[in-house]
Amino acid sequence: MFKNWSPSQVLAAGFFGLIVLGTILLLLPFSSANGYSIGLTDAFFTSVSSVCVTGLIVKDTPNDFSLFGQMVILFLIQLGGLGYMTSSTIIALILGKRIGLKERLIMKESLNVLSLEGVVRFTKAVIWTIFIIEGTAAVLLSLRFSYDYPPLKAIYLGIFHSISAFNNAGFSLFSDSLTQYRGDVSINIIIMGLIILGGIGFIIFSDIYRFLKGEVVSLALHTKLTLLTTVILIFIGAGLLFIFEWHNNATLQGLTIKDKLLASLFHSVTARTAGFNTLDVGKMANDSMFMLIILMVIGASPGSTGGGIKTTTFAIMIVALLSTVRGRQDYTAFRRRLPVDLVAKAFLLTTMVSIIIIVSTTILLLVENRSLVATLFEVASAFGTVGLSVGSGGAESLSAIFSDMGKMLIACTIYVGRLGPLLMSIAIIKGTQTPSYRYPEEKVVIG
Repeated sequence: MFKNWSPSQVLAAGFFGLIVLGTILLLLPFSSANGYSIGLTDAFFTSVSSVCVTGLIVKDTPNDFSLFGQMVILFLIQLGGLGYMTSSTIIALILGKRIGLKERLIMKESLNVLSLEGVVRFTKAVIWTIFIIEGTAAVLLSLRFSYDYPPLKAIYLGIFHSISAFNNAGFSLFSDSLTQYRGDVSINIIIMGLIILGGIGFIIFSDIYRFLKGEVVSLALHTKLTLLTTVILIFIGAGLLFIFEWHNNATLQGLTIKDKLLASLFHSVTARTAGFNTLDVGKMANDSMFMLIILMVIGASPGSTGGGIKTTTFAIMIVALLSTVRGRQDYTAFRRRLPVDLVAKAFLLTTMVSIIIIVSTTILLLVENRSLVATLFEVASAFGTVGLSVGSGGAESLSAIFSDMGKMLIACTIYVGRLGPLLMSIAIIKGTQTPSYRYPEEKVVIG
């Protein structure tokens, strides 16, 4: 049955299989804090949100789930962040099994690398990188939490938040996320560092490592575009939030300058697919929420644990627009020419994402009858696998008060956002047919 499946179809099925497993485990009565099953819809939604490292919650993680339930969520976050195929590769390597060509093709798709060369070696490096970064951050967070909690509790909090932050999941063991640590420099810096490292893409790590070792004389265009776009988005987002929320007495007004800067920077970083918050997002001004929606849709970078259309897609479109405005036929960046088909693919992806978000928002507006801004924010957060929400009035996201149909629609949006619209379309439509003929060309007036 699986022999004729494409790598994209295997990846989509693998993620869905992991979601089903998570749903079954979270349905068990001892996954719940009160000893009663949380119900199929909420279990499925939580499993999707965990596997797709999103962080939108319909149940309060620290209070509605038992220790077992929380460990299931953490397990799903780690496997979802690693990716189905990377997780399968770990098991295969432990068992000493040979990684065949089919598996290498799937790994290539999963990690967004450009070639099959050294893909197993690259996967091993990814695994070691993940555990070193998560382990180091867990120790640092545990030491900080030890000032507020007993040793074992501090260690658990450190491990949970390290894994959740690096995988850009946004799940927290505090009902108010990280609001109580809004002014804590150490926790803010560690969490932001984990989010950025998890969302930058493993290809970047490899390229920087090779550059520092002298194996290459220059960083790849992909690395340059990713790093530049990431830095620009973080600082522009932080600056605009700082300005928009300066006089908002529900968010920044009343805080010290240090705390205002820290909160603005934190939310600019976390909006890029992480989902933690130190301010009440539901009380932000509409212009701030609209800007966060843009950041959430752009998302993280290719080959990372984050979602969205990706930083490189956004960068390619900006390069193409600037080149067109200047009257240039070639699309160039850092003295390199971008392929025309790559530019077309970037605009196609963004168009598909726009359609998905518009359709999902329209259906939710009809079904749930909530405000446009709140609904659009929830959909953008779901597609970008972010986890930020205007909230339900309690610790949960807005999705918690949606009907079962609304929750399922958000869950589907999360799933599509994690795998990517292009990957999903390739998974559904096997291969591409190249026609043996071409029609005559004719121009059309535009604008």
